[in-house]
Amino acid sequence: MIDLYYWTTPNGHKISIFLEETGLEYRIIPIHIGRGDQFGDAFLKISPNNKIPAIVDHHPVDGGAPLSLFESGAILEYLAEKTGRFLSTDLRRRWDTLQWLYWQMGGFGPMLGQNHHFKQYAPEKIDYAIDRYVKESERLYGVLDDLLADREFMAGEYSIADMATYPWARGWEKQGQDIDSLPNVKRWLAAIGERPAVQRAYALADEISQEAVVNEDSKSVLFGQGRRRKA
Repeated sequence: MIDLYYWTTPNGHKISIFLEETGLEYRIIPIHIGRGDQFGDAFLKISPNNKIPAIVDHHPVDGGAPLSLFESGAILEYLAEKTGRFLSTDLRRRWDTLQWLYWQMGGFGPMLGQNHHFKQYAPEKIDYAIDRYVKESERLYGVLDDLLADREFMAGEYSIADMATYPWARGWEKQGQDIDSLPNVKRWLAAIGERPAVQRAYALADEISQEAVVNEDSKSVLFGQGRRRKA
């Protein structure tokens, strides 16, 4: 059994997609980030960076005590190792997959996240910031489109690199991107979106996100936090 501490964000979707693809038994523990659930003491013991997603694997392969992990890239790599799925054992394909997973973690996701913030949520529209992150998003989408010119998926076969990147890339319109100028990305998005496991993951997200409300209070929780010092 895997406990998935989750909210309906691109990073949360990465893990629900993997779990649906593999059929691992799991249960979702919603962490309502707009209400501040991510700062609760119990959650911080699992995810000290106060971010979702996080997991607890109650049956790790070493037979030991339950194992907790945070950071979506680390979780994907761990689950791929656990199941033997979506991460090749072939040396070259494995590292091709991992380099694109890390590309998503270190660049594509963070830059698109800043794009989301300044275009949609910032109380003051700062033209320089919006232009900066829209253009950097455009550059990164170009890298992805070039990659997909001669392969169906990011590492050839469908892998954890695709699962990490897809939830961010499906927001291209809000990110100010022209999908028609990215024919390979457009084809790739359609192919992944047609996968039954992906559809199940997003149907689940739709159920949970009914509780989500974006208002000034939730923005203060999401974007107004400095270091939270213990009493």
